[in-house]
Amino acid sequence: MPDAYIPVMLFVLVAIGFAIFTLVLAGLVNSSRYNKVKLEPYECGIEPDTDARSRYSVRYYLIAMLFVIFDVETVFMFPWAVIMDELALFGLIEMLVFLFILVLGYVYAWRKGALEWV
Repeated sequence: MPDAYIPVMLFVLVAIGFAIFTLVLAGLVNSSRYNKVKLEPYECGIEPDTDARSRYSVRYYLIAMLFVIFDVETVFMFPWAVIMDELALFGLIEMLVFLFILVLGYVYAWRKGALEWV
């Protein structure tokens, strides 16, 4: 019975050894000298204009939530499409009710101005 765990233990030892080897090698190779450029918050060549922790508009989060909602809709529609033949008319009506509720929410958000980015 313990012979069955030998490959698992060998795999764990190799994984731990690889992690330790990688950390030691990175510690030997890295440069510990810092300069002004390395201490800046961005290293893309553009000088930062504002603080990196500035606030975002609430509209950004509303757009993100709408994206998540419609993404989840797609996740629910794929299994339905796969077994649509088995569900027949009942499945079609249920999906139309589901889509109607989502479109109703989309129209509500549109009317409230949540999709305008100004």
